[in-house]
Amino acid sequence: MLLWLTEQLTQYANFFSVFQYLTFRTLVSFITALLMSMFLGPSIIRRFQSAQIGEVIRKEGPTSHQSKAGTPTMGGTMIIVVWSLTTLLWGDLSNGYIWLAFFVVLSFGLIGWADDYLKIRYRNSEGLSAGRKIFAQSVLASLVALYLYSASVSLAETSLFIPFFKDVMVPLGVGFLLLSSLMIVGMSNAVNLTDGLDGLAILPSVLVMGALGLIAYLCGNIEFATYLQIPYIPGSGELAIFCGGLIGAGLGFLWFNTYPAQIFMGDVGALPIGASIGFVAVVVRHEIVALVMGGLFVIETASVILQVVSYKLTGKRIFRMAPIHHHFELKGWPEPKVIVRFWIVSLVLVVVGLSTLKLR
Repeated sequence: MLLWLTEQLTQYANFFSVFQYLTFRTLVSFITALLMSMFLGPSIIRRFQSAQIGEVIRKEGPTSHQSKAGTPTMGGTMIIVVWSLTTLLWGDLSNGYIWLAFFVVLSFGLIGWADDYLKIRYRNSEGLSAGRKIFAQSVLASLVALYLYSASVSLAETSLFIPFFKDVMVPLGVGFLLLSSLMIVGMSNAVNLTDGLDGLAILPSVLVMGALGLIAYLCGNIEFATYLQIPYIPGSGELAIFCGGLIGAGLGFLWFNTYPAQIFMGDVGALPIGASIGFVAVVVRHEIVALVMGGLFVIETASVILQVVSYKLTGKRIFRMAPIHHHFELKGWPEPKVIVRFWIVSLVLVVVGLSTLKLR
């Protein structure tokens, strides 16, 4: 929107030509989203408090969490609104990836909103059934994958690239549809499972999305892509604006979500953020790297799967409680210690993932 306006103003003042640079617009997208989140946060918290939109704590969770009952939730609504507006303002609206990203955010956000609404409406922690939620996510992810597959113009756009091996490209064919859907749905639920402590999910999401934004910029530039020997995906660079918007909105939200949280993100925020991480990874053909950088989400999800399988097969639990962040809480770690140490793990994994860009 503003990109078009600055293009017109460039005729009268050369200063506005700076907005044609993707790197500058990404920076402005980040700053815009951060300031909007910081400004809107206090009023949204007050409104949610007065409307009694409070968190419902599950009974089987750690007893220390019961004191959090009633804390305003569905704060992800603010993230989605700020994120979307920022992308609309500074993104190139003629780029198909931008509109597909909007579809992912809004559709998965709607599923999360429905889940949160049912929890608040009926004052229990169940919400949508797992089956209905995954079915809806799978349908949406399949539509996204089908569009990407049908719109692909080169083999690279539907092939699997293996980190550290510059010449390894595995054509997926229709298998692209399955891998892409699994990536989007899996990451969506992985982020949601991680969102169990104050600020635990949002900062790793910001870190991973920031790294993916950099990769998107590089993959969208033929010179950088050729030099780094990564797939060249025309138009993918514009997703850096999208990623920059989440970084700003996410950090602005973290200001109010940090321990002790004034507001929780809810499924309305966690599901679209995770789905967007999966979506960007699929577009830039860096699924394996995204799984490394988002290793914290993978670990949290694996802990739940292992716990359930172990209990069903042997009647015994591997962890004191799953997801694994609750295990460490029950071992006596204070919540802030769990959060910060998990943040450190996430940061290290993001650095490891980014190192694959050069180590080929």
